[in-house]
Amino acid sequence: MMTFQRIASYVSAEPFRPFRIRMASGQAFEIRHPEMVSVGRTTVHIYTHMVEDSNSKQQEHEVSMLLIESVEPLGAAVARNDQ
Repeated sequence: MMTFQRIASYVSAEPFRPFRIRMASGQAFEIRHPEMVSVGRTTVHIYTHMVEDSNSKQQEHEVSMLLIESVEPLGAAVARNDQ
């Protein structure tokens, strides 16, 4: 289980470094700015932009801390399980 402190340390890092939140479902969110994420005690709100016909809409994802598999710097290599 991911903890509030671990994710908050990525969000409040000085200087901020982009990171990836990887979910147990395999879905991943790339956090490129600290305002893209709001960390609560049991959930994380992630804000992304959808691009449709040149109109940019904001989309919010509420994810459970229990379902976050990992948090890693954005430059980290993607692990593969094809063995």
